[in-house]
This record gives sequence, C-alpha cells and structure tokens, in this order.
Amino acid sequence: MTSIMVSDKIVRIIKNKKRLEKTLNVKITNAGKEVSVAGSPENEYEAIRVLDALNIGFSFSDAISLKESELEFDVINIRDFVRRGNIEKIRGRLIGKEGRVLAALSQLTKCSLEMKGNEIGIIGNPEDIKPAIDAITQIVQGSKHANVYKSLEKRKEEPLLDLGLKEKRK
Repeated sequence: MTSIMVSDKIVRIIKNKKRLEKTLNVKITNAGKEVSVAGSPENEYEAIRVLDALNIGFSFSDAISLKESELEFDVINIRDFVRRGNIEKIRGRLIGKEGRVLAALSQLTKCSLEMKGNEIGIIGNPEDIKPAIDAITQIVQGSKHANVYKSLEKRKEEPLLDLGLKEKRK
C-alpha cells in the first residue's frame, strides 16, 4: 500500500530521508513535491503524520517525537475562526513581536506550536491540545493576550482530578 502527499518543504524531507525511513520503518520516494510513503498501514499513518508536521515547520526532533511517544498532532486553520477579513492582522496577533505570543502559548500549554500560512500545527499531550486550541481561538477572535495567558496559568494550577481511588486518611 502507498500513501501520497504533497509537501512544500520537500528539501527537509529529502535531507532527512534515510533517518525518516529507518525510524518510521517505511520507504519514502518523491517526484517533485509529491511524496510517496510505502509500508504497513500503521507505519504509513505514522509517517504521514510526521511528514505533515515537518511540512508545517516543526523541527525534525519534534516531528519524530510523534512516533516515539504518545503525542497528538493537530492542525487548525485560523480562517475557520475569523469573522473579519483582515487575516494579516490576526496572524500578527498570534505570532506577536519576534514570535513572543506563540512562544508564550507554547510554554503555557506545554505544546509545540508552529505557524505556516494560515495554519497552526500543535504537537502535545492529548490533555494539553484542547487548551492550546482554545487559547489560539480566543486570540484569533480578539481576546486580550493577558486574559488568555491568565486562564492558561489558572489551568496549570488545577490539581489532578480525584477519582476517589485513594484511601482517605482519618
């Protein structure tokens, strides 16, 4: 079976082709910007996720971490949350001066964030991805950065949910 995808960052894939093939246990071939992945269905799925992450702009180590650990990968398009037409201004709000907003969101949500065009890629633990998406959508929809950061900081302080499995001490 073979999966095919189109990559804008084909150079990054070709440069790391041998390591990708070895780590992901697939055969990667390309014709122009079209990349073919051949292997078992599970390995192909993992490989396409890793290649998508590379294509968005994640570092090789972040992208390959999708295979090695139980991390999730999600891509959101900011156009889906924008009501007004000025997409450049909204992208600016998300990136921030010298990338500080994305860096702060990344740190507060414990997720890796990368932006390519109107898409934001998120790599993180499943429980951290939802708050990251919520924070991004709040900023896109015009919330003040400080309010978004504050809500993320509050979330960090919440104790783990007690399922009542531990014995209560008297």
